[in-house]
Amino acid sequence: MRAEIITIGDELLIGQVVDTNSAWMAQKLNEQGIELYQITSVHDDRDHIIAALNEAFSRADIVLTTGGLGPTKDDITKHVLCAYFGAHLIEDQNVRAHIEDLYKDRPDVLNRLTATQWLVPDKAIILENRVGSAPLMIFHKEDKLLACMPGVPYEMKIAMEEQILPYIQSKIKNQKSEILHRTIQVTGIAESTLAILLDEFEQTMPSDLHLAYLPKDGMIRLRLSSYGALSEAEMQTYTDQLTELVKDYLIADTDEPIEVLIGRILTERHQTIATAESCTGGKLASLLSKHPGSSAFYYGSVISYDNSVKEHLLGVPAEMIQKHGVVSEEVVRVMAESARKQIGTDFAIATSGIAGPTGGSAAKPVGTVWMAWATPKGTTAECFHLGKLREQITDRACTKALVGLLKILNHKS
Repeated sequence: MRAEIITIGDELLIGQVVDTNSAWMAQKLNEQGIELYQITSVHDDRDHIIAALNEAFSRADIVLTTGGLGPTKDDITKHVLCAYFGAHLIEDQNVRAHIEDLYKDRPDVLNRLTATQWLVPDKAIILENRVGSAPLMIFHKEDKLLACMPGVPYEMKIAMEEQILPYIQSKIKNQKSEILHRTIQVTGIAESTLAILLDEFEQTMPSDLHLAYLPKDGMIRLRLSSYGALSEAEMQTYTDQLTELVKDYLIADTDEPIEVLIGRILTERHQTIATAESCTGGKLASLLSKHPGSSAFYYGSVISYDNSVKEHLLGVPAEMIQKHGVVSEEVVRVMAESARKQIGTDFAIATSGIAGPTGGSAAKPVGTVWMAWATPKGTTAECFHLGKLREQITDRACTKALVGLLKILNHKS
């Protein structure tokens, strides 16, 4: 069973809006055993939308679209679908009642444009959009299916989970494949070196098992994928072989973010952490606090970008900065230890570096980052050289900081 996604909207193609919908939808389809073959973004243009639909239907059993369902003139998806399926717009009393109830406390929204939302194609199956005004539409084309959803992410997600996926499940029943993925994460090895290490393993894999290398910010995810070919037991056998080959570099045997793994360990141990950030400017704090339940282990941060903050809030002596520089082992050690003490946590991480593009020197070029980990057993510090691009440097610094902590928690360093 194969699916394609078509995202509709000029805003996607000029970079004004980032398409986060497709990645989320892809995960949900995968969970249902439906292989996603292609993602296409198109303009709010009749011919472009029709061409994309024809191409998608030529390859896929299920086509999902998002966007272009609003009440304004640039939202043309519903009208294009009428032309495509030879349909006419008719008033749907259930959609009208829903919209009137949705905006009962906002009479200014119930205007002539909003009224167009309860006009639906007569050849579509209409499903309720519980949190929005644009109805969800299902079309059948011979033995294939088209599902149309709004582009607003929270509306799309609710629609997909509550309406679209259950409908699809009811229609495809036993046509789904058993899609299996296993992902492990490694660090401390270059991608090319890793590929050489795994060359023999890849050559002995069956042809219907695929290994993907997914590098990001100093880590590499290794994903094994099988589309209906291997059993759970067979997949586990290959995963175990892969894990054994990379055991010296293994940091996680799941695809979960490092901060989630750290959070689980700290929560289970009833331990806590704080951060003291300079060059990372709060990115580390954002990662540690972004997931539900993080308040159980993450207490807070001091973003000490200016030297005066390091001195007054973290107690870094001015003479230490004068002697060693702010990007130094001495300074980050004090930052981490002070954050741990002042915020009252079991652990603390500190970062200080030169993110550039200016400010480097021969001794400390752009990309130099010192970081420290303060723990109940003492403080360790390490210097890294993380590239030349500002965003790359700060992202890699956060990864190094979290990987370092995870190793400490797992007693691997």
